Amino acid sequence: MIRIGILGIGFMGTTHFMAIKKLAKAEVGAICTRDQRKLSGDWSGIQGNFGQGGGVQDLTGIRTCTDIEEVLNDPEIDLVDVCLPTALHHDVVIKALNAGKHVLVEKPISLSLIEADRMIHKADEVNKTLMVAQVLKFFPEFAFLKQAIDDKRYGRLLGLHLKRVISKPLWGKDNWFGDYEQTGGAGIDLHIHDTDYLRYLFGMPEDVHSSGMTTPNGYVLYLNTQYGYRHQNITVTAQCGAISSAAFEQGYDAYFEEGTLWYNALSDRPVTLYTPDGGKSEPKIDFPEAFEAQLGYAIEVLNNNAEPVLLSADAAREALHICHREAESVRTGQTISLED
Repeated sequence: MIRIGILGIGFMGTTHFMAIKKLAKAEVGAICTRDQRKLSGDWSGIQGNFGQGGGVQDLTGIRTCTDIEEVLNDPEIDLVDVCLPTALHHDVVIKALNAGKHVLVEKPISLSLIEADRMIHKADEVNKTLMVAQVLKFFPEFAFLKQAIDDKRYGRLLGLHLKRVISKPLWGKDNWFGDYEQTGGAGIDLHIHDTDYLRYLFGMPEDVHSSGMTTPNGYVLYLNTQYGYRHQNITVTAQCGAISSAAFEQGYDAYFEEGTLWYNALSDRPVTLYTPDGGKSEPKIDFPEAFEAQLGYAIEVLNNNAEPVLLSADAAREALHICHREAESVRTGQTISLED
């Protein structure tokens, strides 16, 4: 049984808590938050851009504390699940690794490539597993798309467009998303989902060309990017930002030789296949719930002493690198190489 200590009980901490409760080989052994109301189990004020609120939780048998060190020093905790603001990731992850814990840290791995490199190096140094909770590849609709690309059931993929556009989040008393120094803005905190998924599908692009909107000090609020995958003879684009009047929109248009797969979470429709003869159908998609699958995968990695391929810290670092290059392209109007 893997015992998990969750640091931070916001939307993601709550989501992880709910997913862990469904796993047979893991349990929550500790939670840490500065909010006394949350320590009592009252999570009703927690909201996010999808799903339900936190409700009221029974924390019987779970260590509750306000000091991170209590979790790090607990010999019964095997895995520290860091669900804190991104700006805190580096210092907390380094402390957890030094305390001899395996670590799962929420996306993005960091705001800085230098900090990401330090975290990866530290995990190697202390021989502990560092995983980054990039969850998009576990969403059933996106897992299905990966499968369809790999087995070519609709022929070769010709082009892909990803979409992830939300309204400016208003949840939370401090509206943390608006503190770009803490989150990196939509160009990192939100768009990292897409860059990680594209890297997962196709590897690193040769270059990026992006247009968009930034804050006066350069944080990306919205962008539209063309990714250079010319050696693979495929066209890949993505748009992402926090400028919509809709609450949460993610999806894709995937153009295959023998059909088009369409998906948009804002619609009530599931993934839909359109065929050249005018046909329309809804493919059967049989994958587990995303966060349960993600946390379950992390537990299997630890139980089997395996490489965390789907939660790789190196891959998360590469996704962050793509985001930084896109921001540079937005600011300069130039095509930016990723091959240097």
